[in-house]
Amino acid sequence: MLPKKGKKLHQGGSGGGLELDFGGLIAAALRTELGSNHQTVKTVMRWTGASERTVKHWFAGTHGPRGEHLVALTRHSDEVLRVFLLMADRGPVILTAKLAELRLKLLEVVDHIDGQR
Repeated sequence: MLPKKGKKLHQGGSGGGLELDFGGLIAAALRTELGSNHQTVKTVMRWTGASERTVKHWFAGTHGPRGEHLVALTRHSDEVLRVFLLMADRGPVILTAKLAELRLKLLEVVDHIDGQR
């Protein structure tokens, strides 16, 4: 169950445990992948349809994106997707997705090599 107030997500089943700063982790993911200048704010605005003020809050880590914005961010940002899956304790999903992506790239390389003969 989510607390009625605050910005921290409690993780670890019943009895408390680890606290995750959702807004801060999303902000770090955005800054890692995109940097933090005015152009990146505009890019995220285009991705999500959110206002400039809202996106600036995300980059500052004071607020996190709501559902539909989070979906749009994960559609465009591998780093936001990775952080989201880690927060959800779904780290192995990341490895599976990376392996599938790597397999496709390897197949492209093999096709390219075979085309060079």
